[in-house]
Amino acid sequence: MLAQIATPDGPKLQEVDDPQPKPGQALVRIHAAALNRADLFMATGGSHGPAGGVGAVMGLEFAGERVDTGERVMGTHGASYAQYAAVDEGRLIPIPDGMSYEQAACLPVGLNTMHNAVVTNGGLGPGQAILIHGASSGVGLMGLQIAKLMGAGVVIGSSGDAGRRGRLKDFGADLAVDYKDSDWVEQVRAVTGGEGVDVVVDQISGPDFNRTMKATKVLGRIVNVGRLGGQTGEVDFNLHALKRITFIGVTFRTRSKAEVSDVVAKMRADLWAPMAQGKISLPIDQVFAFEALPDALARMSENRHFGKIVLKVS
Repeated sequence: MLAQIATPDGPKLQEVDDPQPKPGQALVRIHAAALNRADLFMATGGSHGPAGGVGAVMGLEFAGERVDTGERVMGTHGASYAQYAAVDEGRLIPIPDGMSYEQAACLPVGLNTMHNAVVTNGGLGPGQAILIHGASSGVGLMGLQIAKLMGAGVVIGSSGDAGRRGRLKDFGADLAVDYKDSDWVEQVRAVTGGEGVDVVVDQISGPDFNRTMKATKVLGRIVNVGRLGGQTGEVDFNLHALKRITFIGVTFRTRSKAEVSDVVAKMRADLWAPMAQGKISLPIDQVFAFEALPDALARMSENRHFGKIVLKVS
């Protein structure tokens, strides 16, 4: 089969052996796959948990059909830039009728990541307020929609790009703030009656973390999903203690097969029906041919896209 392989010089499309499913796996013919930011460093051999490395098949999410049953499925898989993949059964999500493979390929990472962050770890309850940092990313846009579906009272999204920030309300944001502004904390507190938000899903982290705590109410929760603003920063431990904030770290990179299956099952229980009804979707920024992965990665590295970048595999 053809697959996009990571090399020190970037991705290379080449012939590799077809994957052989192990017990508990299904062989999937992949029709479309979506890019994620991790692909930028994985393209030259970087690792993302157990996935990646020089010589490894790239890709993290896909849509296709099971070879054994013909069922249309999507899911996450650490080698999805290929014509075929052997995928753990617990990762598979049925594709709703009428949804294209390109549309479906955009959803699995966002669905799993944000349901786990907003609902399971964030504990968002009806009427509560939530802030999603980095909300103009595909995962962030998914988080806004999930929060609204879960009955959030106030949904706030942050983005450092004015054009993309202006589109956040189309995906459920009641307020869009620029985390580069000096007064964004005051804007958040104003719309939450001066208390701050109950939940933050933080994809920025870095040096802005103390201001994020200031925007969080007493007994609030901050879920550490990403570190686009930096992996380190100063922490005001006194502020953390005074507000009694619960700080939760999440990642799929250290989860077991059973843990991932549990995440997917909980997500499907809450979100599959709304997704099938068209209440959850992500915009497609651009579709590239399978062999044009370097061009797709260049598009992502420009950081000017809105929504997901997709590869049409077959």
